[in-house]
Amino acid sequence: MIKDCQADVAVIGGTGVYDPEILEDVREVKVHTPYGAPSDLITLGTYHGRDIAFIPRHGRGHQIPPHRINSRANIWALRELGVERIVASSAVGSLREEYIPGEFVITDQFIDRTRKRPDTFYEGGQLCHISVADPICPQLHDFFVDHASRLSLKAHSKGTYVCIEGPRFSTRAESKLFRQWGADIIGMTLYPECVLAREAEICYVSVAMVTDYDVWAEKPVSTQEIIETMNRNSANFKRLIMEALPEIPRERTCRCGEALKSALL
Repeated sequence: MIKDCQADVAVIGGTGVYDPEILEDVREVKVHTPYGAPSDLITLGTYHGRDIAFIPRHGRGHQIPPHRINSRANIWALRELGVERIVASSAVGSLREEYIPGEFVITDQFIDRTRKRPDTFYEGGQLCHISVADPICPQLHDFFVDHASRLSLKAHSKGTYVCIEGPRFSTRAESKLFRQWGADIIGMTLYPECVLAREAEICYVSVAMVTDYDVWAEKPVSTQEIIETMNRNSANFKRLIMEALPEIPRERTCRCGEALKSALL
């Protein structure tokens, strides 16, 4: 753990969620990891008595494509700062009529369709078979479902996220197949982030905004449409995440903090 640079809650996401104006005692730190550089400098600050860390997943200016994000370095760096909980924001496409653009999803499952992303800290020597039967921290998941309800924001409490490699969008055939598999939303960033957090024994929750209907809806996905939906709903996205941070329970009642007990050989 890095001395004098600590946080107990971290936000991973884009500038559309993070609001630097609400933090006090703001400073930026550079964390060295065995896996190279994180996506960017990590911003530390306090908010209503909580020590918060923020890292932009795609770097400043959104320059890192999803398949090149160094998730191992990002998660390792947050663990070095003492982070015990990660709130990960993302933009996703909808695979269901009832998951409407502008609404939110508190993800609970994923299907991995990536191909070339390093997805473990255990490459040899000591083996680790981490359990991700339920990949999202149940305590954080339920907290955000309740928090969204208190804010009167439409947030789906269940959502199976199919994570594709990117940076391209899906073909119509792929999109229709994912619907048949039972997936609800589609994106490019959840995996391996959530699995690495579990290996690091950090609680992890994915808070997603639906920005568009995926191409199964017979309408090509447009980057412009995604940006416009994000802009229209950015205030609610900020409220949903940033206002929740000081209210997150300090005591962990889940088992994320002891995930390695039954995983190491």
